[in-house]
Amino acid sequence: MRFLVTGGAGFIGSAVCRHLITSNLGQVLNVDKLTYAACLSSLDSVAASPNYRFVQHDICDRMAMAALFDTFQPDAVFHLAAESHVDRSITGSAEFIQTNIVGTHTLLEVALTYWRGLTSDKQRNFRFLHVSTDEVFGSLGATGAFSEVTAYDPRSPYSASKAASDHLVQAWHHTFGLPCLITNCSNNYGPYHFPEKLIPLMILNALEGKSLPVYGDGKQIRDWLHVDDHAVALQTVMERGKPGETYCVGGRNERQNIDVVKRICALVDELAGARPEGPREDLITFVQDRPGHDQRYAIDATKLENELGWRANYSFETGIRQTVEWYLNRPDWWEPIRAKNYQGQRLGLITPK
Repeated sequence: MRFLVTGGAGFIGSAVCRHLITSNLGQVLNVDKLTYAACLSSLDSVAASPNYRFVQHDICDRMAMAALFDTFQPDAVFHLAAESHVDRSITGSAEFIQTNIVGTHTLLEVALTYWRGLTSDKQRNFRFLHVSTDEVFGSLGATGAFSEVTAYDPRSPYSASKAASDHLVQAWHHTFGLPCLITNCSNNYGPYHFPEKLIPLMILNALEGKSLPVYGDGKQIRDWLHVDDHAVALQTVMERGKPGETYCVGGRNERQNIDVVKRICALVDELAGARPEGPREDLITFVQDRPGHDQRYAIDATKLENELGWRANYSFETGIRQTVEWYLNRPDWWEPIRAKNYQGQRLGLITPK
């Protein structure tokens, strides 16, 4: 198999590349623009593999994408290239529209032209997997969970751009016959996560004795999915999923944000040693909430589990411990990011005019 992975230097994309290569599933071409959150060192463990290759390109560059399809001749596409941070979409939405919508459209057009030129056997086996988010469904109340039949109700510029890209993928399948699949996942966490997101930011701030900013009252609920479990889920959907179908991917690990932060504090205290000033939980500071902050996300992954046989391997407790241990052991990975790309500053606040 020949897999083209877009956004393969990002958090989830790099996990997919590592999984495909270490599992010896085929050849991987990683295509990434290398924006601020991309990190090629996340792929050091597979970079020397003869089955792995990286090229730097923007998915909005149609000529470059067409050339890559023509030369690499992929059997399948994992489309993960996206701007993904809600806070950044609030203060600057243009990049989200460009990459998530225009980029997906460009890639679909190139894939369709390529697919039409394949033999009938290769056309039948080709797959285009678009990786999306549960945030397209909006916000849940105290009960219930998102599923494949939940109506779309995006609330942020980020989720609106992802919803648009989902609709484009469905349209290219139903109108043109391109064999597409879509996954909508819950919040990912794990190693190699860019430290603007909640879990890595809290781990590193706790380790460094900095303030731990919790939005609002911290009672927002997320369903946490370990990134390695997600990578396996994506492989499973690619291999066994039915074109035209959507599959929700979740870890069945709902937690309030404040409880996640408190658990991180306890683990850093245990694994890195206590602070003379007191427990790291004392560093928690409640700050102004994110504008339009969704209250609760939860995924019902029954379809993926029952129809395709996938199961999450990590519980939240095993996964968060592994993640904290990884960050404590890998300052070589995150220190350059903290020094150059992102120092932990607050993003996503609306400045009154």
